[in-house]
Amino acid sequence: MPLPRTAQAALALAAASGLALSTAPARAAAPTPPPPPQQAAFAKVYAATAKYAYEPLAIKAGFARTDECAADPDLGGMGYHYVNPANFGSVDPAKPAALLYEDAGDGKRKLIAVEWIVVDADQDKSTDDDRPSLFGRPFDGPMDGHVPGMPIHYDLHAWLYKENPSGRLSPWNPTVHCPERS
Repeated sequence: MPLPRTAQAALALAAASGLALSTAPARAAAPTPPPPPQQAAFAKVYAATAKYAYEPLAIKAGFARTDECAADPDLGGMGYHYVNPANFGSVDPAKPAALLYEDAGDGKRKLIAVEWIVVDADQDKSTDDDRPSLFGRPFDGPMDGHVPGMPIHYDLHAWLYKENPSGRLSPWNPTVHCPERS
């Protein structure tokens, strides 16, 4: 029994599509997804922080807005850090100490990453026996504070809301730029 014309057309289209895909030029591979345990931890971060894409909710939750944008001419940027002191010391995926934003171009800011900050217990940069880890990765540091009064600490960034060519857990993102100061 012959196939109906619609079935013949569908099979022909499927065959042509498969042929086209097999002869198409190679493209850059999609980023390798993180391993399942890391995916589960990132899901907790998304669930806890996605609401902060609306900046007023972040401020209401205790994340202090700043007008200081962090950038390095060679490494890229981090953006604006909104810090919640109540979450300092947390290694809970759902409780980052900081949210990172960048200018959205319309006077608003866009959530791009999150950061955990843990104070170094002995305040000695030559030791790191208290280095925390999250997502299977040790925190960066110990390092000096970034603002007056901030202690020696460890930190870890997660670029969950903006792709980072340097890596999801890299501190600097070469695609983040701070506005010129006038």
